[in-house]
Amino acid sequence: MCWCGSGRKYKKCHADFDERISEMKFNVMKGQVRPPRNIINNEKDIEGIRKSGVVNDGTLDLMEELVRPGVDTASLDDAARKYIESHGGIPACLNYEGFPKSVCISVNEVVCHGIPSKKTILKEGDIVNIDVTTILDGYFSDASRMFIVGGKTTPEAQRLVDVTRECMELGIQAIKPWGWVGDIGAACGNHAHANGYSVVTDLGGHGVGKKFHLEPFVSHNTEQGTGMLLAPGMVLTVEPMINQGTYKVDVDKSDNWTVRTHDRKLSAQWEKTVLITETGTEILSS
Repeated sequence: MCWCGSGRKYKKCHADFDERISEMKFNVMKGQVRPPRNIINNEKDIEGIRKSGVVNDGTLDLMEELVRPGVDTASLDDAARKYIESHGGIPACLNYEGFPKSVCISVNEVVCHGIPSKKTILKEGDIVNIDVTTILDGYFSDASRMFIVGGKTTPEAQRLVDVTRECMELGIQAIKPWGWVGDIGAACGNHAHANGYSVVTDLGGHGVGKKFHLEPFVSHNTEQGTGMLLAPGMVLTVEPMINQGTYKVDVDKSDNWTVRTHDRKLSAQWEKTVLITETGTEILSS
């Protein structure tokens, strides 16, 4: 039987896959490595992540309806939790390593891991990232979107949000089966730098599916042809965090979660969960 847990015979499942990898040459100087077997998903796993993604996307759609001036972020968090739970899911962030809320809501200069609060009230023109991770029947999906509070912000903030989305999409377009993780960061980083922005390097994307965080770490500022091999069956997030000013960030010492830009200039982030297929990619949550 195949090692992937599909219930199929190895010869008809991953024998050709293993043979292809065994014939490849890996450049150690470029950090090229084989993907571990535990991050290669079978058809059942992929369908589980896909179904989780439906609930995750529904939660983000709800956030789009609720984000408006005068709303506090704790109310958004409560609505997200209720939506996920009413659809049979579990909010993965809640109590994850001590995180106290169900989703991350990061406003303006907050890069990520913003903790929802009654004290954080959205204002017209704020740019807001809402990051949602859902567990459904043991499978994780993870995505985030940017929202413009009130529908209009400054031209500078709007441009940052738009370019960050372009970075994510270019990163996803760079994913090819039998390519390399570094191809993602090269596409994201090159576009960000060409537009005068910096790329956060302390945090990045990750494998996802059977657990919240799996290999590989997905940097968004790398070189082509570097890092782990991208193989069919892998699921990972592409989530560039792009800053107006310096790439450096600070973690709030009072809560040990909230990450802000070091210079307190604006930051933006978009994220999708991406499946690598035999022919390209499939978006499982966006």
